Amino acid sequence: MHIPLCGNDCPDQLSDYKIENGKYIINFWHYLERQGTYKILLNETAKYFEKFAPENEQNILWGLPISSWMAISYRLADPTGKTDCGHKSGDHLCISVDSWWADLNFYLSAMPFLAAVDSGIMGIPSDKITLLPPYKDQMSFCFNVSSCHSSFPEAMKKWNEFYQHLKSDSSSFDDLLKYLWAAHVSSLEVAHKHFHNRLRYYSKPEADFGRNWALFVDYLAPPLFPTTLVRTYEFHKGLPPRILLSGDRALFIRTLSFIVWKTLMMSKIARELFLDILELILHILIKYFWKYVIK
Repeated sequence: MHIPLCGNDCPDQLSDYKIENGKYIINFWHYLERQGTYKILLNETAKYFEKFAPENEQNILWGLPISSWMAISYRLADPTGKTDCGHKSGDHLCISVDSWWADLNFYLSAMPFLAAVDSGIMGIPSDKITLLPPYKDQMSFCFNVSSCHSSFPEAMKKWNEFYQHLKSDSSSFDDLLKYLWAAHVSSLEVAHKHFHNRLRYYSKPEADFGRNWALFVDYLAPPLFPTTLVRTYEFHKGLPPRILLSGDRALFIRTLSFIVWKTLMMSKIARELFLDILELILHILIKYFWKYVIK
């Protein structure tokens, strides 16, 4: 049981990336290079989770590499049809800057990675990493530690706070989840503002699913959904295996007041009950729901 990152095909360490003028150059618009940063991040943080479980199973950063599902379902591909980027018929390892999913995922790959470098987790100076820009809309992204801090200060601050608590021996598992989800939500808030217009490239069912996805992720934060290896693996299995098309039905989420939800989730019993219910829902999605949703 594993979450497919990229096996032996992607970088295992920073030295596997291209080096120019003493800096590591990473192309976040190439699937293997983006996935490699997750692989390195999970490996470099493994020691901090040894006290919770062996084999890095309780590493809560397992929730970040959901781009593996996005790639398999071709959600990282160009939705406009103007290029073959990310499509089976073209460069299937290309990540399209026009993809709503890819752009949101950038904020949950580049920022956590660069903040880890900035916090000393990687053991290198913070100015030693440079990310290659996409071919357009460069102002919507950041490409090194300093530009991420200047462009997205609140999100980077929260990721740094998470890593500082990760390095502290006194932090409990729930403490780490609180800081992780605060950083996660902060990154997505910024991403939504920049890329909501990308949803026009998709069918109505897929666009609705994307909006509901973003809403659902917000609601996962108060119950401190544990983004461990097993939980994330099961979560991945409950997701639609391809982009939704006209005629498919998007899963609709009826919204409970977020304030009420946060209040309910202050109770540990309520959080545990929600996680049990979510596990049942995912089982139903895997076994029955997507068979009828996807024609």
